[in-house]
Amino acid sequence: MNTLFNLEKAIHSILYVSNRLKRKDFHKIFKVIYFADRNHLSDYGRMITGDTYIAMNDGPVPSNMYDILKGVRGDGFFYEEAKKFSKYFEIREWNFVYPKTDADLSYLSESDIEYLDESLKEYGGLSWDEIREKSHDYAWRNTVKDRPISMKDLLLEKGDSNEYIEFIDDMNKIKELINSL
Repeated sequence: MNTLFNLEKAIHSILYVSNRLKRKDFHKIFKVIYFADRNHLSDYGRMITGDTYIAMNDGPVPSNMYDILKGVRGDGFFYEEAKKFSKYFEIREWNFVYPKTDADLSYLSESDIEYLDESLKEYGGLSWDEIREKSHDYAWRNTVKDRPISMKDLLLEKGDSNEYIEFIDDMNKIKELINSL
């Protein structure tokens, strides 16, 4: 089960979340977005960002968003490509995000914003250890370290039925087919 990464939604989700957090480090931002993506997928059948989450030591990490911020920092694999995002962010002290602008809300739907807000409310005030612990959920534990977390496991984490998971998988295959035309 795959999803389509949406660069604009990812950039503006990072901006939205980082502008509303006190501690603006990669870890906190990624976890807040992870929970919003996971819950939105369960309720609406699509993620907000469409990123692929990797099961890393400290919890799920969105692969593309991580590459973007590492590129802005100057050490990412796609540095030349990603440095264009430095108009949105500055990275200080290795992993603290300082947004240069607010999110353009025209890139985010009402439900995207609602789920980001809910995730900020529930997880934004947690300590590094607390949010790490919460992100070590079924989906993370069921994935080999440094491998992608499956959408199926994200949906199972939320208690969704196998029938619903198959439906979401079918819908994503149709979207992929349409986008390939």
